[in-house]
Amino acid sequence: MTDTTIALVTGANKGLGLETSRQLAQRNILVLMGARRLAHGHAAADRLKSEGLPVEPVQLDVTRSDHIAQVKAMIETRFGRLDILVNNAGIIHPEEPSFGNSTERVSPTALRETFAVNFFGPVALTQALLPLIKASAAGRIVNVSSILGSLTLHSDASSDVTAVKPLAYDASKAALNQFTVHLAAALKQTPIKVNAAHPGWVKTDLGSQRAPMGVKEGAMTAVRLATLATNGPTGKFLHFDDEIPW
Repeated sequence: MTDTTIALVTGANKGLGLETSRQLAQRNILVLMGARRLAHGHAAADRLKSEGLPVEPVQLDVTRSDHIAQVKAMIETRFGRLDILVNNAGIIHPEEPSFGNSTERVSPTALRETFAVNFFGPVALTQALLPLIKASAAGRIVNVSSILGSLTLHSDASSDVTAVKPLAYDASKAALNQFTVHLAAALKQTPIKVNAAHPGWVKTDLGSQRAPMGVKEGAMTAVRLATLATNGPTGKFLHFDDEIPW
């Protein structure tokens, strides 16, 4: 057991997950860095340890129930609680272009594989870890979503979002947003806060080098939501301090 704040970040070995881990650890939070391949997790954790930051790698593929069970057992045994969960891991399927509309051609396989990582995995992991989050004095759950999950903006012909319609990705993020709203409602009588974060269009493997934002700026919304004060929002979809329509 420890008085140190404990966080778990999924997809933490690169991009936004790595930078989110860095920024949380810079606040003296012990960050468990989830990675599908443990070797990649060790390499990423070693980078942050070289900066003097408190991090540890954990093997975690959110689509694997055995990984989820092992991570839960480890956190329960070592810490007895989890203070912060950042559901960051996500993919856009190779079948889908970053721009344009894939609706007429995206395959059932692409839909299933995208939802497995972007929706079913975060739901399964969150449900498994919820007893440990409830054991925290002030649990925080952050679902890293995307403005592309906004049905309101997609249906607005004047919005920049309307031209970018990779169906599997967008639908999975809309589903993750729905999970955020429902879970926040389920936990409204507890100190736990549940929010969705839109990082912005960020230079990552998913966002491409055409994106205008760097990962340092892109991680800031998730970090803010992971460290909210007791009077902070819950059940919201946010980019920095701006609320995004569902």
